[in-house]
Amino acid sequence: MNRKRDTVIEYLAFLSVKYSIYLAELFQAMVSAREKGKTTCHNLTIEYRGSAKDEAIFLITKDSSLLAQFRVSEQFLLRKGICFENWLDTDRIRRQMSKQDTATRSTLVQNLRHGMKKINLEAEILEIQKPQTVYTQFGNTATVSHVWIADETGRIKLCLWNGHSNSVAVGDTIQIKNASVATFKGERQLRLGRNGTISVLQSRAAEIKQCPEAIAKNTINA
Repeated sequence: MNRKRDTVIEYLAFLSVKYSIYLAELFQAMVSAREKGKTTCHNLTIEYRGSAKDEAIFLITKDSSLLAQFRVSEQFLLRKGICFENWLDTDRIRRQMSKQDTATRSTLVQNLRHGMKKINLEAEILEIQKPQTVYTQFGNTATVSHVWIADETGRIKLCLWNGHSNSVAVGDTIQIKNASVATFKGERQLRLGRNGTISVLQSRAAEIKQCPEAIAKNTINA
């Protein structure tokens, strides 16, 4: 990456995608390192090496191996209310996401980033909100349900259109394939689109039907 041509924003976005770190976390880690001298952000170490000409110098390492050294404007570190999703919406970042081949493995919720495509994951349905009727860009009407799903690392909203929401229930363990991550009003959302699929791996309703006494006992004990 040519640091002379690339902006700090582009470079930080590149690092966040490559090392599966939230861009907001990486930015905040830099701010913290500027104050404390050094901090960690997941498997990366960010170290402040001093300032020159109103620019802070940072060193980023991973497992003692040097990844990058670059300068950041001191004013840049004071910015508030940054829309980090916009930083990720570039051709270069999308190419990097594609290189990481997210289609061949199951992704954890905590690793989902704006712009990611071909997402596969398994999660449990926590909540299904009441379907809403909306007008599409083609002048037609459609129904959309917002479903909260979660795995052991976090939760995210899943958008289900038309009849998809009728095929699942709260408590189901589902498998999603070929989904994408978008952002709406500052909130991450998982979307199936035309090629995405959703299937039930384990039905909560079926469990209750097969063994209602055991389910009731576990619920009370919980």
